[in-house]
Amino acid sequence: MKTKNVALVVGANGVIGKNLVDHLLTLDDWEIIGLSRRGGASEGRLRYIAVDLLDTEDSHNRLKGLTTVTHIFYAAYQDKPAWAELVAPNLAMLVNVVETIEPVAKNLQHISLMQGYKVYGAHLGPFKTPARETDAGHMPPEFNVDQQEFLEQRQKGKQWTWSALRPSVVGGFALGNPMNLALSIAIYASISKELGLPLRFPGKPGAYDKLIEMTDAGLLAKATVWAATSAEAANQAFNINNGDLFRWNEMWPEIARYFGLEVAPPLPMSLNVIMADKAPLWDKMKEKHDLAPHSYEELSAWKFPDFVFAWDYDVFADGTKARRLGFHEYVDTKSMFLQIFDNLKERRVIP
Repeated sequence: MKTKNVALVVGANGVIGKNLVDHLLTLDDWEIIGLSRRGGASEGRLRYIAVDLLDTEDSHNRLKGLTTVTHIFYAAYQDKPAWAELVAPNLAMLVNVVETIEPVAKNLQHISLMQGYKVYGAHLGPFKTPARETDAGHMPPEFNVDQQEFLEQRQKGKQWTWSALRPSVVGGFALGNPMNLALSIAIYASISKELGLPLRFPGKPGAYDKLIEMTDAGLLAKATVWAATSAEAANQAFNINNGDLFRWNEMWPEIARYFGLEVAPPLPMSLNVIMADKAPLWDKMKEKHDLAPHSYEELSAWKFPDFVFAWDYDVFADGTKARRLGFHEYVDTKSMFLQIFDNLKERRVIP
């Protein structure tokens, strides 16, 4: 009988982790352990552990018994107001997981690290595009780089391997996540419709016309498992994207059409400011449209769309390295958006 792989998914309730768990559940030879602060409902081949990864003692006590883990998929993230503040907690969480699991999991085969285009300085301003995995680094602080350097040093002389996945903005279903662009757009569009308003692009002047790409969460999950189980992908980083490029000036009207809205000219505004008072309206919408009982706070995280819509420069990377080594999946980004919106409607998250 074939030995099962045992996946430890760190950050299992986020948009990336949740979709990775869902993908692993479609593969018969995987058992899954999901880690998050709030845990989850265990069922079948999936069980959850609630743990505070910033607490070294709690991490050790709750994870020291996970001796059968074969693959660690690290997709946790701790948000902080300032960029420099991100380094300490995000590095500490990874260190606490690895330093607890590695000594006891004697059949550990791979550690997968989730990164992003911030490795290339995409968050800082105009950067070289298409970005490639061989591009030069930039001035720290940058927790993604620190995390990879930790894994590289830890792996020396070991049997297990590592990989680093670098998606663009990730699209997928998850609630209570600070970086879920599609959900934020859906809430913004739904409220615009309720108020009888057209759908205005709220980003910086210039952002409407620049090239951008996204990464479907299901595609990313497949790529993550591929990199973790392919000998050709060992000890490398990979850009993972849908495979197409778009401009908001083309995508925005398609999104408006889905919601039955007209498009008016872009109007720069901070969603974090302008949407801050909409909780009472959302409560009325929940009752009117018989929506699921999710709080407005659970659905809205406006800092992230403000961040993305401020990119008045091209944001895309070369994803051919993974494809040259054997990962050939791709996703049409317009279809991705529409499928996410359909999913949100089916779950009664939006009208």
